[in-house]
Amino acid sequence: MYKILIVEDDLIIAKTVKNHIRSWGFEAECVTDFKDVLATFVSYSPQLVLLDITLPFFNGYHWCSEIRKVSKVPIIFISSASDSMNIVMAMNMGGDDFIAKPFDLNVMTAKVQALLRRTYDFTGQTNLLEHKGSILNISDATLNYHDRKIELSKNENKILQILLENKGKAVSRDTIMTRLWETDSYIDDNTLTVNITRLRKKLQEAGLSDFITTKKGIGYMVE
Repeated sequence: MYKILIVEDDLIIAKTVKNHIRSWGFEAECVTDFKDVLATFVSYSPQLVLLDITLPFFNGYHWCSEIRKVSKVPIIFISSASDSMNIVMAMNMGGDDFIAKPFDLNVMTAKVQALLRRTYDFTGQTNLLEHKGSILNISDATLNYHDRKIELSKNENKILQILLENKGKAVSRDTIMTRLWETDSYIDDNTLTVNITRLRKKLQEAGLSDFITTKKGIGYMVE
């Protein structure tokens, strides 16, 4: 089931849109913390975003730009500021479509369905994991931190995914190796050590020192 994130500060409009979208079989949630829309985006991991332009604290252009740093998820702007300049700005900032207020709910739903179909009929869904300001994009094997994009190898991406999925818990070396190669057969222990060392170096160069800690006799941990 596709998940839609609604970024709209007018509670009546937000609730109406959410209920209508749900009636069509989608999951939908509304942002409530407009100081950090990106945090809600990462935790909810939607397949599409409906985004107003005029918002408290930061406008929709800002949040579109922030989302685009970590994800290619479809974004539809919804706004009463529907002059040509704002429409062009929305598209240039990374928006995929624009719906002018007031709008017909059925037209909006048709646009949502069409964009979801075009996006996900041929590509997989994006998976994001966040920790202390860093965002791991599992789909394209990158870690974003303070406007820096760190390219990860396949193994580094998988190791970080495993550790972030188990934040606050020590993960044994055996568990990591089994997940890495999806096999119970023996793998040289040094291979994991080399991958961890390379990953730590990349993280440190990006300003993420001590991101991965070693738990002696157990394995590794992200705290």
